[in-house]
Amino acid sequence: METQEEETLKKDTEMAAPAMEGVAVTALRSVMYRVQQAAQKSGRSSDQIRVVGVSKTKPISLIREVYDAGHRCFGENYVQEIIEKAPQLPEDIEWHFIGHLQSNKVKSLLAAVPNLAMVEGVDDEKVANYLDRFNGSFGRKPLKVLVQVNTSGEESKSGVEPSSCVELAKHVKMGCPNLEFSGLMTIGMLDYTSTPENFRVMT
Repeated sequence: METQEEETLKKDTEMAAPAMEGVAVTALRSVMYRVQQAAQKSGRSSDQIRVVGVSKTKPISLIREVYDAGHRCFGENYVQEIIEKAPQLPEDIEWHFIGHLQSNKVKSLLAAVPNLAMVEGVDDEKVANYLDRFNGSFGRKPLKVLVQVNTSGEESKSGVEPSSCVELAKHVKMGCPNLEFSGLMTIGMLDYTSTPENFRVMT
């Protein structure tokens, strides 16, 4: 039997869920509008820009709300979370795995998420080789990958050293036929004033 406090908390939670979902869709529309404006200013088509909705720690109901609003590209950075969520959601979702991927979790990730579209990012040859091997063994089309570069030099962040990124990119491109090298990625410092410098490292 629920106490009055538990009943109140339950009602508050039930009322908050629709509000949260509404906020998520509103935020999505705001982001897409800003992307369109930025694309126009730079002389690009917004169709060339892919917005990945990072849904880590978010409930299935919230992801489905954003999906129902027309978004199809979502990203997760915990293997256990993506392999639990993906089977419960529509198959036309384009899933991205973001961040450091341990080699011992590659097989379970690829086996559980057939609509995995990209891994962002690969930071060593071992992970690249595992992705290549298992993607091939599952008979999938080449999997898109980004090489993650640690441009800020922070020990807390994953990524290959900038001086080694070309070598790793060549390995993926030339030595991994079941992978498709799709570019570089980085996570700059939280201090946004350093962001331009972080990204210039990769030019």
